[in-house]
Amino acid sequence: MKSAYLVFMRRAALAVPLAAALAGCSMSTPVWDSRFGESVRTVTQAQIIDPHAAEHTQSDPGMPGHSAAAALDNYDKSFEHSEPKANAFVIGISKAGGQ
Repeated sequence: MKSAYLVFMRRAALAVPLAAALAGCSMSTPVWDSRFGESVRTVTQAQIIDPHAAEHTQSDPGMPGHSAAAALDNYDKSFEHSEPKANAFVIGISKAGGQ
């Protein structure tokens, strides 16, 4: 009885990986390929409230010239004085004697 049980277990141990490998060859991709991208198109269409909104509304004039120039100057000045980088070899090391 033990030898029959071992033979059954050996066959089962060989059949399970074989069945899993053959399941990967099933023909389900044509079904998936026929609807490929459908969810993206549906979500994109759901996000569009008025696709012709740009045709019947005026756009904002934008920012005044002097404000834009001041913003760019401030941006450029922010890069003039950079902070010094810390020494990576000193992190976590303190001076002797607690000073």
